[in-house]
Amino acid sequence: MATRYFGKPIRRNEDPRLLRGEALFVDDVHRSGMLHVAVLRSQYAHARLLGIDASAARERPGVVAVYTADDLGDLNQPGPLLVTPPPIERLVFHERTQRQLATDKIRYAGEALALVVAESRYIAEDALTDIFVDAEPLDVAVDVEKALAPDAPRVHEDLPSNVAAHVIQEKGDYAAAQSRADVVVKRRFVYDRGTAAAMENRGVVADWDGKSRRLTVWDTTQAPIPVRNALAAVLGLSESQVQVIAPFIGGGFGPKIMFYPEEFLVPWVAMRLGRPVKWIEDRQENFFGTTQERGQVHEAELALTREGRILGVKDVFLHDTGAYDPYGLTVPINTQCTLLGPYDVPNYYTEFTVVFTNKTIVTPYRGAGRQHGVFVMERLLDLAAKELGLDRVEIRRRNYLPPEAFPHNHEIIFQDFAPLVYDSGNYAPILDRVTEMIGYEQFVGEEQPRLRAEGRHVGLGIVSYVEGTGIGPYEGARITVEPSGMVNVAMGVGTQGQGHYTVFAQVVADQIGVDVDKIQVVTGDTREFNWGTGTFASRGAVVAGNACHAAAVVVREKILRLASDELEVAEDDLELGGGRVYVRGAPQRGIDLGALALKANPMRGAVKPGTEPGLEATSYFGPERGATASGVHAMILEVDPETMMVEIQRYVVVHDCGRVINPMILEGQMHGGVAQGIGNAFYERLVFDDYGQLLTASFMDYLLPTATDVPRVETAHQETPSPLNPLGVKGAGEAGAIPVAALFAQAVEDALAAYDLEICEIPLSPNRLFEMVEEAKEGA
Repeated sequence: MATRYFGKPIRRNEDPRLLRGEALFVDDVHRSGMLHVAVLRSQYAHARLLGIDASAARERPGVVAVYTADDLGDLNQPGPLLVTPPPIERLVFHERTQRQLATDKIRYAGEALALVVAESRYIAEDALTDIFVDAEPLDVAVDVEKALAPDAPRVHEDLPSNVAAHVIQEKGDYAAAQSRADVVVKRRFVYDRGTAAAMENRGVVADWDGKSRRLTVWDTTQAPIPVRNALAAVLGLSESQVQVIAPFIGGGFGPKIMFYPEEFLVPWVAMRLGRPVKWIEDRQENFFGTTQERGQVHEAELALTREGRILGVKDVFLHDTGAYDPYGLTVPINTQCTLLGPYDVPNYYTEFTVVFTNKTIVTPYRGAGRQHGVFVMERLLDLAAKELGLDRVEIRRRNYLPPEAFPHNHEIIFQDFAPLVYDSGNYAPILDRVTEMIGYEQFVGEEQPRLRAEGRHVGLGIVSYVEGTGIGPYEGARITVEPSGMVNVAMGVGTQGQGHYTVFAQVVADQIGVDVDKIQVVTGDTREFNWGTGTFASRGAVVAGNACHAAAVVVREKILRLASDELEVAEDDLELGGGRVYVRGAPQRGIDLGALALKANPMRGAVKPGTEPGLEATSYFGPERGATASGVHAMILEVDPETMMVEIQRYVVVHDCGRVINPMILEGQMHGGVAQGIGNAFYERLVFDDYGQLLTASFMDYLLPTATDVPRVETAHQETPSPLNPLGVKGAGEAGAIPVAALFAQAVEDALAAYDLEICEIPLSPNRLFEMVEEAKEGA
């Protein structure tokens, strides 16, 4: 019998290499004669750049070269627009992307001004202090609301204002719905900035071989093939001359999907000097030079009947894109679309304005705008439940889309350029499972009153969410059965710790009947696979996984066809398992797949016309639209009224991502996402002063949750298969993080109910909680 691997908690086969220190990361790449780069970054958030004098740096012993914008020539063009805006009717978009090095104007603190290339990183760093920058400071646009004032400093002076984009989407007639509503809840919500803080910072190593005319680049990118294509175009090479390798990466979370100046400049320097070149970002650089996310301000309202049924939602918000907008409108459109959640919202008016500010660029970070939408909707529902005297669980249950409503068209455009259509879902059972696991009725009816009587401030939160996942355009896979019996799987996606080497092997193993430890998965190497988009938007299992499945199905067909001829039996009488193909009911009559692969590639003799050599296939998968995952999170926490420190005592997640390939890896994804969500809710905040200077640019000031802050996460899964792909899977990479801020706010508000607190902002902190409690006391 063939072993079935799909749905089994197989241990990650990449972990032994990681645990033994045998995995290759970019900084592990060492080449003979390698030079090192340090980047000079602006100390001003906004300034006129009058000149750069690098003469002293060039004279420092050990310095090989110094480059400013004047040295780059045609290379110093604005970077690519990575994602064009979707075809939304009422849309205005002003594209402004960053040059490799600043020329006439500096637009945010940390913008790259010059590169020093030296024999060691130490020398390169020291030489940065030798460079004199002549700059005239300008007034700064920092606050996203003030940046829209008519007299605000303009980030891009060729535009009439700091408006980067304006979008309106509409479903039904919200004004009419509001006019007949029994209750309208209106609030202002603020969601401030954070950073991904990946364990491994960005890095690039480039090696140009002048004799073979080939460029090899090791890059901490989530999109090796698009980077390869862009490098070839910019450097005047064919794509076949450029190999980009994304090895093991210590966390991506979205910012590493970007194309950064360093990714172009380091290969250019390597080609120019004819020596290998390395640049590794340090932690402080990461706070300035790597993209950030989250800053939005919402004015939102929810119209309901007195029974708590949603009639409509209106949300008008500002989105801070920083100094440039290279990733288009992905983040605010995700906010627009994810706000609708798992609910039946017949009328929806949504409008956003994207604003340029003199701050670090904003691009997607785990959740990519979805957190904001969930925060707004879930907070509105909490406030509505309070006003109507309804239970917070009941108001959600009453508004869920029923199972028979799918596919459900929300009639607005999603980030994948297609209408927002939920493919499948069954939300009420998830809510029931969470309330059962957290002990909702017992906690609210018995435990919380008892603990409050003892003077303790305990609270419970429970929120719902959906996540659009698995967007296109496509991914591919090539599967080869080798004469050794090993199976090679090559793919275009990169990996940043998601367990790709294991789950893709599980998908393939089930089709061709080999053990997972006999499958070698290669990701993130453009020499191994030529086509693909990248790892982002919770799309790996959905898009790349189904490409693996498609290729494995073709290889299986080839195995059966060839074995049928060799064993002289019908294909329907054959089975695959244990690395062999054999006759059903007579397993002794069979052949190893390695031996069959050898026969499939004869070195001499005639073959039938149309015969393809080898047991190999390449296939691609592209979904017509994204698959909709969903879930419910719940937590119980306690607030210390003296210190305002919060202890999370229990955390429960029930998630539906369709068919589960590997439940153990899925749970790991949930745990990691929850940890990041907790950080985003209570610990992490990027604070800028009025001059655009980042005040929290180290881990002494920018706090991350530690193992003592993150509770044990209890998980369960519901499987509602997606009809959009053969495996029936949906994405799960961001689900752990998306609803946490809304959940945390509800639970803290519940714990501090005695103060009649209303939390409409995130992130919180002990200090901010103290201020809010004092404000509530004064208001009372």
